[in-house]
Amino acid sequence: MSPKPQKLLDRVRYALRTQHYSYRTEQSYLQWIRRYILYHNKRHPAQMGLPEIQAFITHLAVDEHVAAATQNQALSAILFLYRSVLDIPLPEEKLNIIWARKPKRLPVVLTRSEIHRLLTLLEGSNQLIAQLLYGSGLRLSEGLRLRIHDLDLETRQITVRSGKGDKDRVTMLPKRLLPAIQNQMDKTRILHEHDLASPGIGVSLPHALERKYPRAWREWGWQYLFPAKKLSTDPRSGRRLRHHQGPSAVQKAIRRAAERAGITKNVSPHTLRHTFATHLLEDGYDIRTVQELLGHKDVRTTMIYTHVLNRGPLGVRSPLDD
Repeated sequence: MSPKPQKLLDRVRYALRTQHYSYRTEQSYLQWIRRYILYHNKRHPAQMGLPEIQAFITHLAVDEHVAAATQNQALSAILFLYRSVLDIPLPEEKLNIIWARKPKRLPVVLTRSEIHRLLTLLEGSNQLIAQLLYGSGLRLSEGLRLRIHDLDLETRQITVRSGKGDKDRVTMLPKRLLPAIQNQMDKTRILHEHDLASPGIGVSLPHALERKYPRAWREWGWQYLFPAKKLSTDPRSGRRLRHHQGPSAVQKAIRRAAERAGITKNVSPHTLRHTFATHLLEDGYDIRTVQELLGHKDVRTTMIYTHVLNRGPLGVRSPLDD
């Protein structure tokens, strides 16, 4: 076992990886902790406490006008530093006043004609990814992280692994997408066979699976359904590996398709997941079923979609329509 790093940010990185935080969360937490230290003129956090934390969070809210979610993310990073790295307890009752209250927003949902126009204007893998987001209720990150063994074409099921909250779930694979999925697998297999011809080239694996399954990174089942065209350097191991396709190309393609379709709503990949849930409820499916497919911990999270059904607010008919 390697000795514990001594530099503060290295200690934070070590603690995050020990607790299996994602790489994105790791980078975000390190950035907020750096900003917290720089804001207080590079003072060591061990020499600071609740007043300094409150001053930094107030600065973010009042001077930088950050969103409530951003403010809470910054506070989570700083609390992780004190509790998990420095082992300095902080009074919970006083911290409660710093947390920002998130505003409740209704999700953006497309009509059935809008979703048809949008999907028709997309092409290639971007179209298939968008169809999976709408047809299976996936988040963009979940769709991009799909591996070959996560798709069961015979039972038409998708296993979403390590979703939000590090939970697995099962959702449907639309029958209509089977030919497109098979075509995408054929393209991926060609790329995989090319990688097999080069020693040392394989797919990136989560956590310590490479040690548990030494050959998995070269096996077909572990390959990403949507692999990146180019190899990249793994930020943790430093090895050159095949990662999955990045999100930016899909995000840009969906925005451009929405503009071309004449949709004035603020459309993003997540809009397709919102639309999936709303259309299922419109079709009469039970809200608990929709909750399971989306992977929501609390049914109250799923209930937000009942407010945007095509039946008007709360399903009430306006007297003017009579």
